[in-house]
Amino acid sequence: MPTKAHLDKAIRQVQHYLSLMEQRDLAGARALLAPEFRMLFPGGHEFSTLEQLVEFGASRYQFVRKDYEHFDALEDGDMVIVYCYGTLSGEWLDGAGFSDIRFIDRFVLRDGCFTDQRVWNDLAESVLSDTKPDCARPQT
Repeated sequence: MPTKAHLDKAIRQVQHYLSLMEQRDLAGARALLAPEFRMLFPGGHEFSTLEQLVEFGASRYQFVRKDYEHFDALEDGDMVIVYCYGTLSGEWLDGAGFSDIRFIDRFVLRDGCFTDQRVWNDLAESVLSDTKPDCARPQT
């Protein structure tokens, strides 16, 4: 049975990783990743390196920030799974802002290293709304 201290440690590790990513300390964040680390983002975008993720984001917005509401952690065999809930805010490439976009991140840790990150958010919903600038809407 996992101890609260064990699960709290995994939550702190996720918080540390997210902080490193927001600061763009890719070397520091990379040190926490297992060799098989993979990321899956909305729209089926898969990445195996942090540089791929940063390049993808740079093609969509100037910056994104996460405001965290809470974290949940559980143990499943040799894995610790941490869910992170909150909202996104940021700026599109044209300078228009967005905020209050719900997200959930799911992290899997094995032997203290991240092996998987899955991301869900409502950013596409905000892009499709009539209140967003044309540059943020999908082109048909």
